Amino acid sequence: MNSEIRNLEPTAIWNNFADLNAVPRPSKKEERVIAFMVDFGKKLNLETIVDNVGNVIIKKPASSGMENRKTVVLQSHLDMVHQKNSDTEFDFDSQGIEMYVDGDWVTAKGTTLGADNGLGVAAIMSVLESETIAHPAIEALFTIDEETGMTGAMGLEAGYLEGEILLNLDTEEDDEIGMGCAGGIDVTAKRTYRLEETPDNTLSYTLKISGLNGGHSGMDIHKGLGNANKIMNRLLLDGFENFGVRVAEINGGSLRNAIPRESKATIVIDAVSKEPFFFEMNELINAIYADFKSIEKELTIQITPADTPAQVMELGVQEGFLKSVQTALNGVYRMSPDIEGLVETSNNIAKVVVKNGEILINCLTRSSSESNKIDLANTIRAAFELSGFEVSYSGAYPGWLPNIDSEILKTLDNLYKKLHGEKATIAACHAGLECGILGQNYPNMDMVSFGPTILGAHSPDERASISSTKKFWKFFIEILKNIPNKA
Repeated sequence: MNSEIRNLEPTAIWNNFADLNAVPRPSKKEERVIAFMVDFGKKLNLETIVDNVGNVIIKKPASSGMENRKTVVLQSHLDMVHQKNSDTEFDFDSQGIEMYVDGDWVTAKGTTLGADNGLGVAAIMSVLESETIAHPAIEALFTIDEETGMTGAMGLEAGYLEGEILLNLDTEEDDEIGMGCAGGIDVTAKRTYRLEETPDNTLSYTLKISGLNGGHSGMDIHKGLGNANKIMNRLLLDGFENFGVRVAEINGGSLRNAIPRESKATIVIDAVSKEPFFFEMNELINAIYADFKSIEKELTIQITPADTPAQVMELGVQEGFLKSVQTALNGVYRMSPDIEGLVETSNNIAKVVVKNGEILINCLTRSSSESNKIDLANTIRAAFELSGFEVSYSGAYPGWLPNIDSEILKTLDNLYKKLHGEKATIAACHAGLECGILGQNYPNMDMVSFGPTILGAHSPDERASISSTKKFWKFFIEILKNIPNKA
């Protein structure tokens, strides 16, 4: 299956991508891919360094005639989001990604593809191993754990890099040049509850939501896509208020930076309420289908009989929990007043788990405004603290402030127009790139971001355009040829 990938053009990128995707590399479990990159650098007889947190740095001298150009840092992250369809059997800890070609797209069999940011890594590898591409001195920086905390970028200390320019290869539209991004903060709400004996004369059901698109909680948050946790809560709150539904378990969503596609709950109702309950639920489910009919065509909501659980959540905590999730904002909080069409601040209710007397809720709040990021985080915190949750913040990282006067931005802008006869879109994005963090220890580094077209990142629908990868590669090579001279 992966063999057909190796025959695609440009073969250098696709072969390196295939090699990379054969190595399991979920976030926070990058030991094997770190070893893979170290072996790659050493086989090329290039200076290869692993820093204190696990970032890999490979340095390559300038090609002949390029010694007077500024040193360039080429940067991508090694880890990938591990998401799969519920009916896909796959172990991200031990298996390589199974890829195939579908028209102009490379995609994976029921899992995320890892093009985010594997194509960037593969492109940098291709430059490092090339004997013909003209380039200045290169410092290739492969960071770890970008997807679940950016701890690699945060842990990179000053002194490892000498480059004056950083090219981040982690955007997902080939006609876009990135000059800024959002910061983020994780908001985690927890509380315990007493387990109560399931009442007599009750019926138990499994409520399952599936088939949602999911996607990137930054880049896709403005699209109005369904959030499985919010849809589930809508059903549960209605069932509770009208029929006294009791909750035994909930398992919804997974990763903080992925819009949740699925949720599953075990519930209990009074036997005498069966007919009106199903009538009401069917009415509400049909209303939800209507709400999402144009964008969530595969959405499925099912209610099926289940074994009666021995215990359910205590009533008072259940009411507060459902009302808090209902209150907590999910989606866009504020659009940028300065950049048309850019989401400034948002929140993703990423994960909701209720089981064995404990409730866990994970949210990721993003913003290009530090004050509004904290304001929305405090809003989410208040919604949960009002019902007795303990709320904590973690994983905060800064945004990347746009620099309109950037020299390397102007270089890329001019090159893109020269190559394609039209201007690129120069924009900030609502995703979290590592540039803002790296700039803390390297404040004088001139940064820009670009990449090939990737759709459905952070979901099993992730796919990378073959034609766009050719376009990206040509652009990348031209950029390296046109790096400005040293001062």
